[in-house]
Amino acid sequence: MGILSRMSYVIRSKVNTVLNRSEDPRETLDYSYEQMRDRLQDVKQGIADLTTQKKRLEMQKRRLEENVEKHNEQAREAVAQDRDDLARQALEKKKTKMSQIEQLEDQIADLQNKQEKLVEQKNELQSRIEQFRTKKETMKAQYEASEASVRVSEAMTGAGDEMEDVSRAIERAEEDTEEMEARSEAMDELQDTGAFDDALSDKDSIDRELDAGRTNSEVEAELETLKGEMGKGTATEGSEDDTEAEMDVDVEERDAEADVEEELESNEIDEELEEIRDEQR
Repeated sequence: MGILSRMSYVIRSKVNTVLNRSEDPRETLDYSYEQMRDRLQDVKQGIADLTTQKKRLEMQKRRLEENVEKHNEQAREAVAQDRDDLARQALEKKKTKMSQIEQLEDQIADLQNKQEKLVEQKNELQSRIEQFRTKKETMKAQYEASEASVRVSEAMTGAGDEMEDVSRAIERAEEDTEEMEARSEAMDELQDTGAFDDALSDKDSIDRELDAGRTNSEVEAELETLKGEMGKGTATEGSEDDTEAEMDVDVEERDAEADVEEELESNEIDEELEEIRDEQR
């Protein structure tokens, strides 16, 4: 096999493969059905043309038959007038027309046979077309059912291209969601450990430790206060009396301090008044 032959063979093989892949069986069946209908239409047109031709010959035959009858009458009339010459001419024309009629009859018979054969072929072709149409619709229905089954199977198994894209999109979404959740947990952890406060605050680690100690001390003090308040109902009467005595002492001390302050203020006023009097003297 030469190079050109091999190249031609390879090209035909490639083209055939592409055509097979792009071919839709339903379209092929519909196209074949339309081709058969076109052939049937051609047969019907051929029958119509043949019948027209036969009718034309039959009309021509009738005209010749009328001429034959006319020539018969001419011959009789010529004989009646003792014009044998005219009678002979009429009979010669009659014979010529009869010969033509025989030829037309042969042609008409031949056309009739062809017409009958074409009608039989047309009926057979029409019957085949009807059978093919039924089979075509059945095959199309089976193909569409199989195609739908394949699509459903691909959708269920995720084998189709679109389902693969959807699966990849879902995987990416899950990965993004997991990453965002991890970042959120990391942010919460950094917030709990005070990493963000460290970044925004100007305090060093010692300051933060001292603040934490003060906070713990305040919490412990408040806790002790709460415990003391919760224990009032079980306290002894002696402790209540001591508390009242302490409160009385505090009141007396505050009164004494107030008297001392009032006396100092009065002395200051008297001194200032004495100074004003000395100035006026």
